[in-house]
Amino acid sequence: MSSREIVERFLAAVGAGDPDAAAACFAPDATYANMPHPPAVGPSQIKALLAPILNRAEYVEWEIVTASYAPTRAWLERVDRFRIDGREYAIECNGVVEIDPVSGLITAFRDYVDLGVWRARLGDVLG
Repeated sequence: MSSREIVERFLAAVGAGDPDAAAACFAPDATYANMPHPPAVGPSQIKALLAPILNRAEYVEWEIVTASYAPTRAWLERVDRFRIDGREYAIECNGVVEIDPVSGLITAFRDYVDLGVWRARLGDVLG
């Protein structure tokens, strides 16, 4: 499975609002970090990180603006869109994904977003 296919499988799970399927895309010791916060480690912690927004949102789309794929890494410039209580929130984001092409699993995911913009746009909608 190519790095692109591995990333697209994860993005499809996110788009389906399925935290279980999203977490299943990660290796047992994988990390997911919303920088600069400490990373979640392992599929269960990654599920716990993603579930609040995936379960709360009526609609989720991580729109890829540009992407670059190498055999063990992907770079994603995105606009993450969430519809919550009938309102869409959009946040610009960059992600770096490390991949194990043998297992077909993600080993690390680092998202870089301006937290000031995130807080200004979403406020306490997830609280």
